[in-house]
Amino acid sequence: MKQSLFEIVSNIQIAENVFKMVLSGDTEAVKKPGQFVNIKIEDGGLFLRRPISVCDCENAGGSGKGTLTIIYKVVGKGTEKMSRMKSGTLDILSGLGNGYDTSLSGEKPLLIGGGVGVPPLYMLAKKLISEGKKVSVILGFNKKSEIFFEDEFKRLGASVKTVTVDGSYGLRGYVTDAMPKDAEGKDGYTYFYTCGPEPMLKAVYKASKTAGQFSFEERMGCGFGACMGCSCRTITGSKRICKEGPVMEKEEILWED
Repeated sequence: MKQSLFEIVSNIQIAENVFKMVLSGDTEAVKKPGQFVNIKIEDGGLFLRRPISVCDCENAGGSGKGTLTIIYKVVGKGTEKMSRMKSGTLDILSGLGNGYDTSLSGEKPLLIGGGVGVPPLYMLAKKLISEGKKVSVILGFNKKSEIFFEDEFKRLGASVKTVTVDGSYGLRGYVTDAMPKDAEGKDGYTYFYTCGPEPMLKAVYKASKTAGQFSFEERMGCGFGACMGCSCRTITGSKRICKEGPVMEKEEILWED
């Protein structure tokens, strides 16, 4: 974990209530896709930092200085204020969380994202493709106006299926409707990675045919494991989403009723 100031390079709207912010600063602490940053919002009454997944990270020649891309949805006062920022600096804790492990993926990994669970999968797809893997991606949204990054995944060389609940674009239904029915066979997959709202994660868990990794979204107090506010139960005991997570393996998850 590292605390440093980042300069806002750009901050643009890319879908309904969804913004992409590019920041310049010390990116050295970001080691894996699936990690997140915790952003301090300078505003009276906003005491807790805002945890946001890293969408992409570029390091300038190993110097530590680079660019960080985050994608966030406006859901409250903090993110609403962020959406109006066009310049300036942000106090950021970077390199938080454990991130995805790509060593387990096999040759044909499947990436499944829902809404603002999509961004961390972009950096993951880049890494897997750089390792020579054949990556397939399923993107799930409620409606067409919420869709983002479909073209960006395609430009990486990933095979992409987009699903909308209302059928206004792509396949009508849920991400599980687009999942291959077999594993390791024709059009199947060797492993999966997913991030999104908990009901989607539960559905993917039930529909999946292989091992995989889940990235959980949770309200956080500190973001680095000190307050214990985001603990959850696993087969090996309690784990902190912000510290031992947000990524957990399928086999260790205990779902709450």
